[in-house]
Amino acid sequence: MDIALIVPTPLESKGLRSIISPRPGEELKIISEGELYGKSIIFTHCGAGKVNAAHSATLILENYDIDLMILSGTGGAYPGTACDIAVAESENYGEEGVLTKDGWHSMEFTGFPLLKDDREYYNTFPLDMEMARLAVQVSRSCDFVVNSGNFITVSQCSGTLESGEILRKRWNGICENMEGAAVAHIAALYSIPMIEIRGISNMIEDRDMKKWDIEKAASNCNRAVIELVRAL
Repeated sequence: MDIALIVPTPLESKGLRSIISPRPGEELKIISEGELYGKSIIFTHCGAGKVNAAHSATLILENYDIDLMILSGTGGAYPGTACDIAVAESENYGEEGVLTKDGWHSMEFTGFPLLKDDREYYNTFPLDMEMARLAVQVSRSCDFVVNSGNFITVSQCSGTLESGEILRKRWNGICENMEGAAVAHIAALYSIPMIEIRGISNMIEDRDMKKWDIEKAASNCNRAVIELVRAL
């Protein structure tokens, strides 16, 4: 199995990189080839944000034959969904749409799908449910508290409880990030199954980084991804 591993930043990949042979470096936008538990690994740090994520996913899929794409990193959990690990069942562009006097409307309001093949994709990109269930199973075997559900990808992170609640209710979301929908979009374009796993570093509330633990969230996520690759 040929697996693409995409992580936004080196801070989020230290434990994962340490057991890929040969070990990838910390540079952004460098694609490395390696091996992990007998699987061929294509690894890259895409950088933060949707454009960076889509760019890296496209470079990989244009240059390698990939069976599965795994996006991992840290993310924020919406209130009521506290966990160690979150696994995506769908990715949703949280902000693409139209703001009118009547309120916010999704891309479906415009009539322009973001992708069209045998179906139309507006804001929501479903992920591979069989793989998501496996990711949940192996993460729980590591004694993590795990939730699965809808992820929301944003350009503007929710730095207040109020702004987070707007997005959570809009998409029935459990986890917020800045890359997932873009990678899911490209994976759907190339008909490649995708998994997204996030270690939860913080609750989405009035922003207070003293309450965050990015290092622990990254470590948890790395372990979950390693065990998933082992199980595949």
